[in-house]
Amino acid sequence: MNECSSPVNKDQFKVNTKSITIRTADGSTLSGKVNIGEKERVSDVFTKTDNPFVVLFDAASAHGCGRVFFINKSHIVWVEPED
Repeated sequence: MNECSSPVNKDQFKVNTKSITIRTADGSTLSGKVNIGEKERVSDVFTKTDNPFVVLFDAASAHGCGRVFFINKSHIVWVEPED
């Protein structure tokens, strides 16, 4: 086991996934899930956090399915929740 690793306490993270579609500035469209955690709305992930990236997982794009993307928020044109 790696000495730098510490066990992850699964109770410290709340998982609350929402399906969304994202259009990026280069015209790409990605569909997948984001974890909104303890936030109330999908929009809170984009407006109420300082992190410049959004993690989209179980994602589908022109390049395949089941992928994970780290998307820079400044490159997002729009987001559509799939509720």
